[in-house]
Order: sequence, then structure tokens, then C-alpha cells
Amino acid sequence: MNHPGDHGSERSQILTMADGQPLFVRDWPNSRAHDAVLIVHGLGEHSGRYQRLAGWFRTRGFAVRSYDQRGHGQTPGRRGALSHGNDLLEDLATVYNDYANSLPRRPLLLGHSMGGLVAARSVLDRRVEPPALVLSSPALRTWEPAWRQKLAATLAKLLPNLPLPNGLPFDKLSHDPQVEPAYRADPLRHGWITPRLADFIFRAGDASVADAGKLTVPTLLLVAGSDKLVNPAGSRDFSSGNWAGGQLTTRYFDALYHELFNEAEPARSQVLKQLGDWLQKRG
Repeated sequence: MNHPGDHGSERSQILTMADGQPLFVRDWPNSRAHDAVLIVHGLGEHSGRYQRLAGWFRTRGFAVRSYDQRGHGQTPGRRGALSHGNDLLEDLATVYNDYANSLPRRPLLLGHSMGGLVAARSVLDRRVEPPALVLSSPALRTWEPAWRQKLAATLAKLLPNLPLPNGLPFDKLSHDPQVEPAYRADPLRHGWITPRLADFIFRAGDASVADAGKLTVPTLLLVAGSDKLVNPAGSRDFSSGNWAGGQLTTRYFDALYHELFNEAEPARSQVLKQLGDWLQKRG
């Protein structure tokens, strides 16, 4: 079921998932596109925060799609809540396949933070098979202590959709002084997580690191060395776990914060140059 809305170069529609959940989908079409990319956002944010990155891709000949994951942005429903543990993986497969069916070539997949985890797990599970994968600060390991991870697993069974503050340090998103106030003032972002979602993030992160050697898709892993929202040790372990696979290119940015594509200049341009060079090499 589609309800197209057109805002200049940006269009939106509603896609309905198999369980009846509507998802808000945002497209940045490109009539001269030779390729396409699907972008998956992180915890508490939404697809609209990727407008600048979408513009960067469009100038390089890409059409771009993103969507508000369930419990986020303009997608209706309780904030940070899931009906089932694998909802985010099922949703990604549905949106990706819908997009792929409208294109001559399957789109690349790019995920940031929790979206990077959802993208990585979906590829490792063969739910989606993109020609290439980009992971930006993926949530493969958390800063949360082990006792809190165990508590999330228990509460996921007892009170799965109990709203809890997600505790993300907004002042550590980026070194760009404009990012934090814009994030705080954004009416579409939220600060909630539920035990079922937290448990999914912890379990899927551990499983993805363990399965790194099974990666069969050319992948660029962008790691923020000074990340205070996700623990970059997860990306380091994922990278070392894939050393024999030959599919993974890892780029470390030791001094940068979590949102690599929203970092202060000149760092942001350096990150985008690494992405552009990698895209060019893979043709």
C-alpha cells in the first residue's frame, strides 16, 4: 500500500509490513542514477537526518531510499518498542526487497549504529543479499555492563515494552557544535528503548561478531575510535574475526565521535573520501 508524497527531490510513502505495521519510507530519486543505496538509521533517530548524506550519494549517481524503523520517526507505534525480537530484521528485508524490485540492479546497503547492526545481521543471515555493505559505527558491542545486559534479557520476557531512557550521550554525537542542539530540538527523535529492543541489540551484536568470518558481501566498516555511544571494540573484533574472509575493508578514525557522516570538518570530508574511494574501487 503506497501513499506517495512529493517534496521536490524527496518523496515519501507508507509501506505495510507482513504483520500490518506501517513504515514511513523516504526516497531521494535520481533520474540519472546508475546505482542505488538503502540507508538504515540508528536508535532514537530517523531517516530525515540522512538528507545531507543522500545528497552526497545523489551527486555520485545514486538513487537513495531510507525509512523510519518501527518505534522511530514518522512510523507510528510505541517509541523504541518491538512486537517480536526479529522485527527490525524482517522490516529491513521487506523494505530492501521492495526497493530492489523497482530497480535494474540491487541497491547497496548502508547502516549506521543500530542500523549498522540490523544491516550486518540481515546480511549474515542471508535475509538480504546486497552487492555491497557499508557499516558506520555499527552497534556490535555496547558500553552497558554485563549485569544490565542480563537484566534486559530477563525484562524482555517479563516487561518487553517497558519504556526506559536510552541514556545516549548527545554531547558525544559529533565534534560539530551544531549537531547536538539540532538533535535535541528535533521533534522526530526520541530517547526511549524497551527491554525487548535492548535485548535484540545485545544478542544480535554478540552473534554478528561471532559470525564475522561468514561475511560474503564486500563490506566497508567505518569505525569511530572515540565513540561513546557504541563500543568500538565490537568493530575491532568483527574486523579481526573476518581477517581470512577477504570481504572486509576497515577504516579507523581514532579521534572521531559516533556520527562519522555528521562530524566537524575537515574530518567529515575525510570520512566521505574513504567512502567515495571504496565505492569507486568496487565499480
